[in-house]
Amino acid sequence: MTKPPLTLYLAAPRGFCAGVDRAIKIVEMALQKWGAPVYVRHEIVHNKFVVDGLRAKGAVFVEELDECPDDRPVIFSAHGVPKSVPAAAAAREMIYVDATCPLVSKVHIEAQRHAEAGLQMIMIGHKGHPETVGTMGQLPEGEVLLVETVDDVAGVQVRDPEKLAFVTQTTLSVDDTRDIVAALQDRFPAIVGPHKEDICYATTNRQEAVKTVAPKSDALLVVGAPNSSNSRRLVEVASKAGCTYAQLVQRATDIDWRALEGISSIALTAGASAPEVLVNEVIDAFRERYDVTVETVETATENVEFKVPRILRVPA
Repeated sequence: MTKPPLTLYLAAPRGFCAGVDRAIKIVEMALQKWGAPVYVRHEIVHNKFVVDGLRAKGAVFVEELDECPDDRPVIFSAHGVPKSVPAAAAAREMIYVDATCPLVSKVHIEAQRHAEAGLQMIMIGHKGHPETVGTMGQLPEGEVLLVETVDDVAGVQVRDPEKLAFVTQTTLSVDDTRDIVAALQDRFPAIVGPHKEDICYATTNRQEAVKTVAPKSDALLVVGAPNSSNSRRLVEVASKAGCTYAQLVQRATDIDWRALEGISSIALTAGASAPEVLVNEVIDAFRERYDVTVETVETATENVEFKVPRILRVPA
């Protein structure tokens, strides 16, 4: 039986970013240096496949520091942590390694500088997301106010409208954030923004690639985890770019084949914490059912690399 033809547009860039690469490497190097178990506070990155792989090597994932023993190393996830967490680890004389993405750390430093200049912060982000919790936790309670939508801007109560600055979560929708920033600047003309946009290069690049492939595809799949902010944003971006069917899948087994009946083209991308092996798994699943022609659509080239912390580069 002949398979129906299918054009698969493979978005590039996709998948792992430099911050995710670095965070995974940190856990692997910590296991090599200190042996198992090594504790990790929160999922190192938001991807079950990655987390399960590291767990099999001896990483123990916990939600809070008080679940960790004093005598084993602990790693803080790529999303960043409130200041109170490393302070508590230091007080317990624990060995700890901070795997916070350097681009998230940049936002933390920005928030600190603005606070030192006497400015109250407004953060554009998603309530409860570990990155938002970590950034807001750089400053005392009440010093960082959270807005999630344009509507939130109208209701935010500030101390002094002349002394404000804003930062953003690094994994947001570029277009939605632009609208929220415009609303903030409209309501608070004196508000100070970041020197360089907080949304990270990888988030921006993956969204731009999706905007290119989505309009020419009957459907679009994003390989990523449901708790991955940047992956969920890619689904939203695809829908807004004119793709009638855009879905998030963790693995090839999650594909809803009935929903894809009759398609002649599909686009495929992956969130910044999804490994390429899962993308290949999805492509193989399509090859089983279709005569697939893969077309890579590249909209940017990435060559960013981040060093691992010094503690991992020196012998035990």
